[in-house]
Amino acid sequence: MELIGLIPSFGNLLWTVLAFVLALSIIVAVHEYGHYIVGRWTGIHAEVFSLGFGPVLFSRMDRHGTRWQFALLPFGGYVKFMGDADAASGKDGEVISTLTPAERRRTMHGAPLWARSATVAAGPVFNFILSILVFAGFFLYNGVATDRPVVGELKPTPFEGQSLLPGDLIVQLEGSETPDLAAFLRATEALTPAPDVSYVVERDGQRVALDGPFPFPPIADGVQPQSAAQDVGIARGDVILSVDGQPVQAFAELRDLVGASDGKPLLMQIWRGGETFEAALVPRRMDIPRAEGGFETRWLIGLSGGLVFVPETRRPGPLEVVGLAASETWRIATTSLSGLAHMITGAISSCNLRGPIGIAESSGAAATQGAASFILFIAMLSTAVGLMNLFPVPVLDGGHLVFHAWEAVTGKPPSDKALRILMTVGLAVLLSLMVFALGNDLFCP
Repeated sequence: MELIGLIPSFGNLLWTVLAFVLALSIIVAVHEYGHYIVGRWTGIHAEVFSLGFGPVLFSRMDRHGTRWQFALLPFGGYVKFMGDADAASGKDGEVISTLTPAERRRTMHGAPLWARSATVAAGPVFNFILSILVFAGFFLYNGVATDRPVVGELKPTPFEGQSLLPGDLIVQLEGSETPDLAAFLRATEALTPAPDVSYVVERDGQRVALDGPFPFPPIADGVQPQSAAQDVGIARGDVILSVDGQPVQAFAELRDLVGASDGKPLLMQIWRGGETFEAALVPRRMDIPRAEGGFETRWLIGLSGGLVFVPETRRPGPLEVVGLAASETWRIATTSLSGLAHMITGAISSCNLRGPIGIAESSGAAATQGAASFILFIAMLSTAVGLMNLFPVPVLDGGHLVFHAWEAVTGKPPSDKALRILMTVGLAVLLSLMVFALGNDLFCP
């Protein structure tokens, strides 16, 4: 009986590990392929392209003389270039001393500075490109909202007054003119929560006055992975009817009740597809980024709200979609840097820094929400990995780029002895950071 009871936990653990390995393998493969392909383009020969470390499970040699392999431990990967002593691109002096000038040109250590720098920078750049491609794909698939407040699709809710229809153009909300979507959103901010509100819509060429649903009902438009809401089974599309017996009619009311909870358990009545159920959850204190910069600490349950309808969408053009995707990638990178700076200064808790266990749990949580959520998680994690690798720490790509900058300024690279010392220090810093993050995974709430 005890062994049977362990099966669900084991299944969740296995799912988490598989999701983490898949996400990490994709990101590492893209990162290392950036190093490999730009190295090949610039005349630097890659001897080994490995996904994973340790004993080799499978390998094959391609026509360019590169061995592609899968190794037993799937927690990373590397490209070993000609003349490298190890996966960290340490210099193999003995091998390089036996090479001809033409052969030395094909090594990472004998190639021109521009070729080495481009090859090193390509790993993080390819991570950012992966993120941009994923976000661009989502913008193309889902479209972007038009400038007009047109009802595209109504979301199911238990509230009466669902008199809006797809295709309705909202021209007034509670007497306020809504010439565009931005004006409609501004008008919603001034509304007092109520079961229904007055609309004037254009429908089939006629203006129609009607009572319709409150624009921002307490509907779960998104559920954050590893949140209090996900832990109790709240899913996207669920509607929160009451909190501790107090009815809620607007998402703002739900947000205020959670914010005022001071972390005390909340009993929620939830509607889903015509059925209702109750769930007790405990809000969590979290540091979240503000739109104007910086962070604020709030009690959250991990739900995001949205309009009672999906606005009419349009398909963006190629340049627009790339711009939108690049802006999203930039937002993630700058928010991550801001969060790190705030942790260093003590403005927010250092528990916001998570290690491999936390990332694995996030991978599994995102995967349980479906393929779209998991793919978006990979895009966000790819941005974080690319950004981290640009940090000026020896053994990371950013550290190598600092060495290259030194060589560009002084006309010669750092000595082999200095490189060994710096690489050792960099490795110690990286391992210390990993241990600290792992401690956060184990001991932070």
